[in-house]
Amino acid sequence: MAFKDVIGFGVAGNFAGHLEQAGEAKDFLAVEVKEAIQPKAIFPFYVPAKEAGFLSTYPLSSNTIVPPNDADNLQIEPEVALLCDIEYQGTQVVGLKPVKFAAYNDCSIRKPNAKKISEKKNWGADTKGIAAELFDLDHLAEGGMLDDYRIASFHKRGDTTERYGEDSPVIGYSYFHQQLLDWIVDRMNNQQDVGPTENIAELLSHADYPSQALISIGATRYTEYGETHFLQSGDTSIVVVYNGKQYQEDEIATMAKENNFAESGLSVLVQHVA
Repeated sequence: MAFKDVIGFGVAGNFAGHLEQAGEAKDFLAVEVKEAIQPKAIFPFYVPAKEAGFLSTYPLSSNTIVPPNDADNLQIEPEVALLCDIEYQGTQVVGLKPVKFAAYNDCSIRKPNAKKISEKKNWGADTKGIAAELFDLDHLAEGGMLDDYRIASFHKRGDTTERYGEDSPVIGYSYFHQQLLDWIVDRMNNQQDVGPTENIAELLSHADYPSQALISIGATRYTEYGETHFLQSGDTSIVVVYNGKQYQEDEIATMAKENNFAESGLSVLVQHVA
């Protein structure tokens, strides 16, 4: 499924401890939050409009990661992505309705002098990853199907497969359910061009108010291995969003090691690093 008419956003700082591990916490010192656990910002990774400059390059792939020429410290960022219908009143966003979800890799370079988060997120085609098949979502309210899911990720190099992110419940996100949706709507309308953040309302205008957004809702914390190992050509990145009532952690790890995944209850994204 291609999303070339869909605007793309990510949520920064929605899993406690991730920003610190990624060396990005200091980027958000000037960003005001109402409570300590609140995510820091939303950032664009794709805007279907020529006025958006580098963000107008379609970055999503379901099988490949192409590193930038000057990349180092390229890391897997395992997440859940939500495909949402956007409801407007005039130019104001008044609602988001999640309709599908999938495993997502918000693959990022560590770029200490980047002025905006987006500069670390889209350096060209085949930058991000999303599973080829999206699952229908009943709703994001408490008690919905996604509450049962977990996020796992793995790094394969040669014959070795290692856990990359901590195996985490989707309900472990700092903001989730309606609280997350309401906060994203507020950011879409009110986030300003300050420090590492961008004016989202302006980007929606450039894109002629798209009817849908693909939103990655935050990366899990890394394992010690994931925090210290970076992607190289020839590696494989694996992100699995799976039903935790249907599978155990070790079963998912075995599937990843053998590259042999069950056909139900999991969304799988396998990307080879070019």
